[in-house]
Amino acid sequence: MLVSHGFDAGLAGVLGLLIGSFLNVVIYRLPKIMERQWTAECAELAGKELPQTETFNLLVPRSRCQKCGHQIRWYENIPVLSYLFLRGKCSACGTPISLRYPMVELSTGALFFYCVWQWGVTPAGLAWCGFSAAIMALALIDWDTTLLPDSITQPLLWAGLIVAALKWGSITLPDALWGAVAGYLALWLVYWSFKLATGKEGMGFGDFKLYAALGAWFGWTALVPIILMASVIGAIVGITLKFSSGLREGGYVPFGPFLATAGLTAMIFGPQSILRFVGL
Repeated sequence: MLVSHGFDAGLAGVLGLLIGSFLNVVIYRLPKIMERQWTAECAELAGKELPQTETFNLLVPRSRCQKCGHQIRWYENIPVLSYLFLRGKCSACGTPISLRYPMVELSTGALFFYCVWQWGVTPAGLAWCGFSAAIMALALIDWDTTLLPDSITQPLLWAGLIVAALKWGSITLPDALWGAVAGYLALWLVYWSFKLATGKEGMGFGDFKLYAALGAWFGWTALVPIILMASVIGAIVGITLKFSSGLREGGYVPFGPFLATAGLTAMIFGPQSILRFVGL
């Protein structure tokens, strides 16, 4: 039985590697797709026509080197292995390939392995695999662009409510529903309090939606542990970047990646373990 369980988890890990490869595409392309949509909407409102451009979505065009335009062949796109085979460089021009690509693949594979090891090949296990993939994408998109796309946060919130309604986890539907409500309102109140006090925006609306989604997945009782851990991690990273002169222009650090990290920590160790981690 243990061998079969390990085999299932191993297959899930391999699937996670493949999903991680696709997440790299999502993380890079989704913000650009959103920017194109915004540009088109602005042009339409202004009564202008945009020039025709090539189709650009999550599937088209094929992946290519950003430096020389070399199209990535199928055998150059095998998760992790291709990176090692190519020695982290484009086969055409030798431009270094970011280490983040295989790290995303490995991280997603490890999370999928854990989910199936923990919950088995069950609806709950598959649901948490989906949660992990969405959280990974959101964390890195927000880190790169300070955007948390509605096309991921909103389905993630609804998925948490559906999982609770179908009793695939330990959270009841009322707990999930009030978790979503409390998560959104909590950061909404913080946003407006900060804006009224300083005249500045301290966070984006995407943070409200992500926190609401975490409330739907973990219930309202997990909101305090999650926000505490996100704040602690954010403070540590922010201080480190400040002293290392790594802060981007404007001196801001997006909050979404820290919420995402806290969410993954709650999934693996449980929300109450976060309270112990921060000494409460």
